[in-house]
Amino acid sequence: MPTLDLKLIDEAAAFLAPRIRSTPLEESPYLSGLLGTPVFLKLEFLQITGSFKLRGAMFRLSKLTSDERTAGVVTCSAGNHGWAVAYAAKLLQTPATVYVPAEVDESKARGIVSMGATVIRSDFPGYDATEDFAVAQAKLLNQVFISPYDDYAVMAANGGTIAKEILKTVPEIRTFVVPVGGGGLAAGLGFFVKESVREYSLIACQHAESPALQLSLERSQAVTELPPIRTLAGGIEGGIGALTFPVLKDIVDRVILLSEHEIIEALEWLLVEHRYLIEPSSAVTLAACLTNKLDRVKGPVAIVLTGRNIAIDSLRFILGRERRYQ
Repeated sequence: MPTLDLKLIDEAAAFLAPRIRSTPLEESPYLSGLLGTPVFLKLEFLQITGSFKLRGAMFRLSKLTSDERTAGVVTCSAGNHGWAVAYAAKLLQTPATVYVPAEVDESKARGIVSMGATVIRSDFPGYDATEDFAVAQAKLLNQVFISPYDDYAVMAANGGTIAKEILKTVPEIRTFVVPVGGGGLAAGLGFFVKESVREYSLIACQHAESPALQLSLERSQAVTELPPIRTLAGGIEGGIGALTFPVLKDIVDRVILLSEHEIIEALEWLLVEHRYLIEPSSAVTLAACLTNKLDRVKGPVAIVLTGRNIAIDSLRFILGRERRYQ
């Protein structure tokens, strides 16, 4: 197994360059005024398949042996990683099976199926129990399990290459605001920034009801499983990775916890202010700014917006609420 280092991130960047989109940074005048420093949005939701997860999936699958490709791969996903694995597997002509929680976003499930992968919906509402089941099935079938986050190649590609793009575009950025579920994005991004920038701040944003990173920091050990919660932000629900936490524990400056209501309002704000539609998991970083929980920042700031895949029924629910932003 490779380790997370700059060489692996550079390898991932070189492999991905002709295969994915280098997504833009766009300044937000409103957020810049609010925080008193330039604030840039990393528009990773414009990525192929609609999320940053394609980076890690494509790079990790590129490392399969010919026998592993023939046997096929198994993964577990709240949606975006499964979609990305299915896309990459189709290119490699590798069979892929994706286990999803019972309450998976339907738009993501349909996206996975459209790529030709087999989708198996578990009996479990949350991610962690579904992943345990998927890992057991992969072992039983002698297939490789592709983790959405707890894999150094995935960390390097998902987070490391995004950080590399951000600093290439705006080298002056010193604060990086990222969503955290399993921690693969934050670990890879934070590692690259730590090795590349002398003074920086890494801010992790989590759902207040599923704060695995915050609990792990308090307990000084990885909290790899948490009870499921009812949320539209399924991508940031569940435990932290056993491999990602040792990377993150010394490079995260602080964790900001956001409520479901705050996350949904941030999604609505972006739609009104920037005319971009993102999914709730992606909006947690914006919520940290709009609730004034992100303060005393070193500027400029990069806010990573990770995905756009949201079911139409979820969107109808969000827009049917009493609206704050007109």
